[in-house]
Amino acid sequence: MKCLYCGNADSKVIDSRETGDNSIRRRRECLKCGKRWTTYETIESTPILVIKKNGSIQPFDKNKIINGIIKACEKRPVSLIQIETIASDIEKKLKESTHEVESIKIGEMVMEMLKPLDQVSYVRFASVYRQFTDAANFIEFLKNE
Repeated sequence: MKCLYCGNADSKVIDSRETGDNSIRRRRECLKCGKRWTTYETIESTPILVIKKNGSIQPFDKNKIINGIIKACEKRPVSLIQIETIASDIEKKLKESTHEVESIKIGEMVMEMLKPLDQVSYVRFASVYRQFTDAANFIEFLKNE
């Protein structure tokens, strides 16, 4: 790391701390002039791409999951913290496993996490996600659950 003051290429790290937002704060000292400065290093991550039903590809957006769950949980005893936890858990699982995922898999993950939390919200989400065309489809889904 070049010194900001004299341009010397040699410096040493005096202190290093994680900042909590996927970056590291480092306090450095120039070995030539002795001046100190702070740098921040961020961890570069590969974005998750979502393959939609129509074949188009979009970047993963956790807010889309949150908004979908909020609609399903309207007037239900599910807190925003629980909803955000579901979305964060899904995002974490996806980052650990893959860089491309089909939207169908994301919907299945949401349903899997919503089912034990609130049955009514689960059924609401499933009805939109599975795009039931009539009551018979809906009843068949409920029988299989």
